Amino acid sequence: MAEVAERLGTTERFPRRLIEERRITFVRIGRKVRIPESALDGFIAAGRVEPIMVRRGRVA
Repeated sequence: MAEVAERLGTTERFPRRLIEERRITFVRIGRKVRIPESALDGFIAAGRVEPIMVRRGRVA
């Protein structure tokens, strides 16, 4: 959790909440919970917002 939180720039509580709300893919190994790097990359990519390119110039 610490590594995921550091990568997201949040506290450890946020990744735990993502798991609890089933908003991110995770793997449970016994009592341990792991978030695959690919799932974290996908979560980050899903939240990405691309900028809008506005052309400047006169309106005809």
